[in-house]
Amino acid sequence: AAHRALGRVPMRRLVEPAVRLAKDGAEVTAIEAYIATVVAPILAADPVTAQRFASRTRPGQTLGEGERFVWPELADTLEALGYEGERLFYEGEIARAIADACGARGGHLSAADLAGYRAERRHPLDRGFGGARVLLNPPPAAGGVLVALGLALVETALPAGAPFGSAPHVTALIGTLRQTNRARRDHEDKGGTEGLDALLDPALIAAYRAALRRPRGYRGTTHVSVVDARGNAAALTLTNGEGCGVVIPGTGFMLNNMLGEDDLNPRGFHQWPTGVRLSSMMAPTLVLDRAGGVTALGSGGSERIRSAVLQVLVDLLALGLGLEPAVTAPRLHFEGELLHHEPGFAADTLAAALEPGERTKAWPELNLYFGGVHAARATGSGGFEGQGDPRRGGMVRVV
Repeated sequence: AAHRALGRVPMRRLVEPAVRLAKDGAEVTAIEAYIATVVAPILAADPVTAQRFASRTRPGQTLGEGERFVWPELADTLEALGYEGERLFYEGEIARAIADACGARGGHLSAADLAGYRAERRHPLDRGFGGARVLLNPPPAAGGVLVALGLALVETALPAGAPFGSAPHVTALIGTLRQTNRARRDHEDKGGTEGLDALLDPALIAAYRAALRRPRGYRGTTHVSVVDARGNAAALTLTNGEGCGVVIPGTGFMLNNMLGEDDLNPRGFHQWPTGVRLSSMMAPTLVLDRAGGVTALGSGGSERIRSAVLQVLVDLLALGLGLEPAVTAPRLHFEGELLHHEPGFAADTLAAALEPGERTKAWPELNLYFGGVHAARATGSGGFEGQGDPRRGGMVRVV
């Protein structure tokens, strides 16, 4: 749908690099090898998947760094889609294979579900922050709404001129992450994805801002960012979860496990209402600055997406950091009453910002747990820059 509306290069040409990689293979990187060990039980759940991801030199283990990963069936599928279009996937041979595989395993996805799916084109959330326009994905996705709420809270809580890692910065950031967690829990208690816009109601924002000022009391995704010389920008976040381990025979792709993701389906299996689109923490973002530049960014990382994107935006627009330091700076993330943090924050500064009963977990180094924000920027003067997040093997290429 995006290609029909905005694309110029024929789809069969767009898929050529991916087809070539799937046919010829690519060497597994250190981060990919590490992730394979994390999701090894999923990769071992189906014989086809287990064989494809098995190490060629270390029996009983997943592919390691430097080994070559090849999947020719996926190359054939991508090539066919490039020539035949999406009807092959939603109504043709691939749709029948998906429905058959789900039916054989007691799943609920049917041929009628695939044939009835439609892409929705929506207007983005348009928020002002740090003198720039920030464009975020709207409901039913929750990620963009929560990032927008976080920006609204940081805007009043962070003093102008506060440097990164200072007590005012850390206190404002921890308080904001705490309140956005609270907002998400409050909304989830109502069920479904309706009413997410209400989280940006000025009265509700004012209530969360007031909570920031009160004395303390008790109480598998990836992203691609692209910009070009014509001023176009694209931020694409795409997820398969960890995958469910089941490969559709003859296609080379794995079905997802979205209904097993707590942040997407917090009420558990068989509880999501029929016909309602899933929400998501994915938050692809565009920033239009006063100098005429445009920045595309986003992150993988499940529930950490909203905190990763929020912090990079604060670093860029409120603290004035450049693209590289904003992406690589240490991060925080609140989960329940536990504050996770990467090295680089002073222990006493963190402790001073916590409420009673809250604890910290120190990570020894930058880790993929804290997301992977990949960003590309076209400056108003015609230059380009980009930054891939080292936490998730991010890379930059100028062509």
